Amino acid sequence: MPGFIGVPELLLLGLLALVLFGPKRLPEMGRGLGKGMREFKESITGDDHAELKRLSVAHDEETHEERREEKAA
Repeated sequence: MPGFIGVPELLLLGLLALVLFGPKRLPEMGRGLGKGMREFKESITGDDHAELKRLSVAHDEETHEERREEKAA
């Protein structure tokens, strides 16, 4: 079926992304993509609770960074 992406193609794309960007950058890129999609959805729907969610996510990311720095030290 032309035009459809199946499981083998998705695996190949994932492997290609892993080789190009490395295992360290992929989670960062995924978070950035998710954040952008979330902000776009909230701007379209006019969600009033978007600011609270954004603050919660920012706090979680800061906590994650602090833990990472503690482990590195």
